[in-house]
Amino acid sequence: MVQLTEVTKYYGPKRALGPVSFEIERGDTVGILGLNGVGKTTLLKILACGLRPSSGSAVVDGLDVLRDPHEVRKRVGYLPETPPVYRDMTVGDYLAFAGRIKGMTPEAVARRIPEVEERARVAEVHDVPTGHLSEGYRQRVGVAQAIVHNPELLILDEPTHDLDPVQIMEMRGMIRSLKDSHTILISSHILPEISQTCDRLLILDDGEIVASGSEEELGEMLMRTRRMAVTIRVEGGEAGNGSGGAAVRAAEAAIGEVPGVTGVRRQDRGDGSVRETGAVTLEVESEADLRAEVCRALVEKGCAVIGLARAERELERVFVGLVGGERT
Repeated sequence: MVQLTEVTKYYGPKRALGPVSFEIERGDTVGILGLNGVGKTTLLKILACGLRPSSGSAVVDGLDVLRDPHEVRKRVGYLPETPPVYRDMTVGDYLAFAGRIKGMTPEAVARRIPEVEERARVAEVHDVPTGHLSEGYRQRVGVAQAIVHNPELLILDEPTHDLDPVQIMEMRGMIRSLKDSHTILISSHILPEISQTCDRLLILDDGEIVASGSEEELGEMLMRTRRMAVTIRVEGGEAGNGSGGAAVRAAEAAIGEVPGVTGVRRQDRGDGSVRETGAVTLEVESEADLRAEVCRALVEKGCAVIGLARAERELERVFVGLVGGERT
């Protein structure tokens, strides 16, 4: 659906983007993640034919954005960071206007608007001027105008910008509901938004793609050691205080004897929570995936294993590891 090859954008002598190269397959949901000012919006505007690249090639659905911008726009739905609504128009009139300027016939617009309003969850405000809507509703109307012409590619720039927590959850749900009928490209610096809605991530830093892949794949790139969380059952008095009771010490010793294990430490706080839950969780570091070996060692020592899971690297740690945390 999307193919960028060595795309750059300069404003005078200042480089705002590039060189950037990547591909997005039809049906994928891809997130562009980066700090403010690294070129995310510039990249999206190029794909939406709002900016001309300084060099390189950008192709959407087989069409070059420089040679066929009008045809590309027919295939793209774009929501900029600030929804492009006319505040004196009602939601219905605005969506009809958006459909007409995107080349739809009046009959097609009339058929499409009820479906779009239902999908974007704005049907109940059909006759309300957009200027009277909350930020959350205006953002939904912005999504509705982006999909009114049923584009192949949907581009969303910071779709949860200025929304409250409930509105953010609703927006994520709406984006997930659109994944079955659109290729979606989302930009954000809000990490949970990306991890909960996208299949693949592109990390942008200083105008360039510094890493790409799933959250798990990006985590693996940076991990020198692997981590797992092992939970064992302990009796109330066995948990003890500080470093733990007999059951915990036996488990730590058994895990420590497994070849390849480089560290073991308790995760509980030592504040009485162990007595309430009857369980202790140990974080294990190793040179490889040793879940089977660790579980076998614990069972052979008579430890009651009630949980064993790979500890995934959090996206926040991956992000900071890739782009650094010095800028604001």
